[in-house]
This record gives sequence, structure tokens and C-alpha cells, in this order.
Amino acid sequence: MDHPTVLALDFDGVVCDGLAEYFQTAWRAYQHLWSALGQSPPAGLEAAFGRLRPVVETGWEMPLVVRSLLLGVSETDLLANWSQMAPALIVQEGLTPNALTAAVDGLRDEWIQQDVERWLGLHRLYPGVGDRLQQWLDSGLPITIISTKEARFIRQILQGQGVAFPGDRIIGKEIQQPKAQTLQQLQHAALSSDSSTSPESLESPEFPEPVIWFVEDRLKTLQNIAQQPDLANVRLFLADWGYNTEGDRHAAQQHPSINLITLPQFAQPFPHWIAAP
Repeated sequence: MDHPTVLALDFDGVVCDGLAEYFQTAWRAYQHLWSALGQSPPAGLEAAFGRLRPVVETGWEMPLVVRSLLLGVSETDLLANWSQMAPALIVQEGLTPNALTAAVDGLRDEWIQQDVERWLGLHRLYPGVGDRLQQWLDSGLPITIISTKEARFIRQILQGQGVAFPGDRIIGKEIQQPKAQTLQQLQHAALSSDSSTSPESLESPEFPEPVIWFVEDRLKTLQNIAQQPDLANVRLFLADWGYNTEGDRHAAQQHPSINLITLPQFAQPFPHWIAAP
């Protein structure tokens, strides 16, 4: 199949670049946790944080990345060994993931309450993505956004960019379930609504054709989905413009179930998506 029945998109790193907001939130949390209130970030820190954004799996890691850079840990070491370094740094600094989460989420919520327009303004859509979304919506293609960002903020960001995205097609942080589970639900709904689909095929762990195409910028998420037999009919794409590394992109190209897609391809008709970047 050279086109999706349902298109599912991650938000941050695929539709929206929120890197400026991530750094500002990470810096505020760092100031709070390490008693650095009133200080300004050193020159080059924000750029280094941006290069390291791919190592962050959950928000509580962001101030730890800032702390590691300020302690002089090299970007090379952080990129290669972050999953081992982060737990050790938590112990070293006398912190816990819960304490870090409370700082990040609490300071972000406070910021949003005080100046939501400034907070929203630190998010931008990747070039051409807003127009592409609107084209798909106008064509009637079913599109769903699956994100760890709250749905209300996704709606506000898109509205601010002139994209009238249906609120009931945004599955955000508040759902609190893995993306694989969300894709399973979308898959079943898509197949149930297809009059050509037999009841027997709905019970089968494998379906004959991909009905959902899913674009994500995080390789580990796609690798996890690819391992699940009941999602074998979901065609997976790694967005090379998102928060991933050269190593991630190379691994995606070698993976039998993951397609690497570029931003120019994303703007093209669907058959171009499955051509080599």
C-alpha cells in the first residue's frame, strides 16, 4: 500500500520544534535545584543542550543534562553513555526522578500560568508542516497526533499557526499510555470501520496491509513498536529532522521495519515517503 488509511504523527520533533522551550524549562529547573537563581546560562550552553536533546527520554532528565554540561562532561560522553550516567548523577547529586519531575513540571506549570503566550511563542512548526497538515485535513485524510505533550497545548500551538486541527484527534499526555497501545486502538478502530475487512482478520495478529503510517522522531519508540506482532501492519517512519542522532538515523536505515524520512519527503505525496531519502 503506497498511502495510509490513517496517518499518526508524533508532535514534538515531528510537527513542532519546542527546543527553545525545553532549554528554558531545563534552565529554570536547574536554577531551582542547584540554588543558581539569578544566574544567566553560560554562552554556548543552549546550543550544547540542543545537540544533546536526543538523549532525553523523560522531562526530568533535562536539568541533569544542564548539570552535566556545567560540570564539564563532554558532549561525546553524554551522547554515548547517558543511560548509564543519568542514574549515577542522580545519586551523586542526592536527587530522585520524582524530585526532578516535580521541579520541571512545577516550574513549567507556574510559567504557563504567569505567561502562557510567552510559553507558546517558544514553539514553532517545522517549515512547511503546517501547510501540509492543513492540506491533509482538507482532503479528509484521518490524522491523529500522538504526543507526550498535553493536548490543550498542542491545540493552542496549532491554532496559533493557523491549523484548525480537530481536538478529538489529539491524544496527549493526559491519556497516560504508551504510544504502542494508542496505535493498537487506532488500528482496531480503522479496521473495524473498513467494510472490506473480515471479522476473522480483526482477530489475526498480523494484517495483510499497513493501514496506519506513524511518524516519530525517537528511534527507541519505533523499535519497541516494531517488536510487537499485533502492530505488524503499522508502517513506521523516523523523522530525520527531529530529536535524533546520526547513529539513530543510520540504525533506522538498517532496520527492516523502519523507514527514514526527510522533511522534503514529508512534503511530497505519500509514495515518495517509501523511496530512499
